[in-house]
Amino acid sequence: MPVAVVTDSTAYLPEGLAQRYHVRVVPLHVTVDDRARLEGVDLGPVELAEAMARRRPVSTSMATPAEFAATYRRVLAEGADGVVSVHLSGALSGTCESARAAAEQVSPDRVRVVDSRSTAMGLGFAVVAAAIAAGAGADPRRAAGVAADVAARTRTLFCLETLEWLRRGGRIGAAQALLGTALSIKPLLHVQDGRIVPLEKVRTSSRAEARLVDRAAAAAGDGPVTVAVHHLGAPERAERIASQLRGRLPGLRDCYVSEVGAVVGAHTGPGALGVVVLPGGL
Repeated sequence: MPVAVVTDSTAYLPEGLAQRYHVRVVPLHVTVDDRARLEGVDLGPVELAEAMARRRPVSTSMATPAEFAATYRRVLAEGADGVVSVHLSGALSGTCESARAAAEQVSPDRVRVVDSRSTAMGLGFAVVAAAIAAGAGADPRRAAGVAADVAARTRTLFCLETLEWLRRGGRIGAAQALLGTALSIKPLLHVQDGRIVPLEKVRTSSRAEARLVDRAAAAAGDGPVTVAVHHLGAPERAERIASQLRGRLPGLRDCYVSEVGAVVGAHTGPGALGVVVLPGGL
């Protein structure tokens, strides 16, 4: 049986993609009003947006080593030759460390953990690439290497309505410097070396949207490229960005649109928009 590919729920794979590539998804945890829930299982983006609009306390946490271990044992028992487990940036979450602890418990020789140094489809593209490689007969070492290579090629860009949610969640990092003018700007940020870093600041949502498209087009270049557009509670704006990118990218292979879930959404806030660019495509 081919190598099994596992990821966490922050990959935000478009509908049907996990099933198509036989990817196992381990949900992370979201707590709303002291009630713990599983992302994508009993809490989705709609419920999250409602909770945030009401200013209810929201926090997130990684899956436990026991949860990862249970998934690894299950796929190995089903006959998988090995496991490649690809996860969101270790600089943003302890998820990778939790997965590594589980790999040590289960079989360090058969389970390989990859830090994507990204999230959303910056992670998702790496997961799909690993699954394609596994389906073609790659062993765990090769499939893990493919995932790491694809993750390193991605560029993740996003704009927010406010930095407040990043600040509350402690994920603001180098973007802290923007807080002094946070009420009057719409920040553009990107993921660099696994961390959230400021890119530029503009003064209106429409200008932020336009600059997001410009930056994504520049990152894509003229060659083959696959992109994903993410949003939280802003489907019309996301589709508009996707439409513009389809018109501007001559080498576009695929353009996916998907809504981020509760874990990333809890740190970006409603109205967030993002574009993940994969030069060369899958």
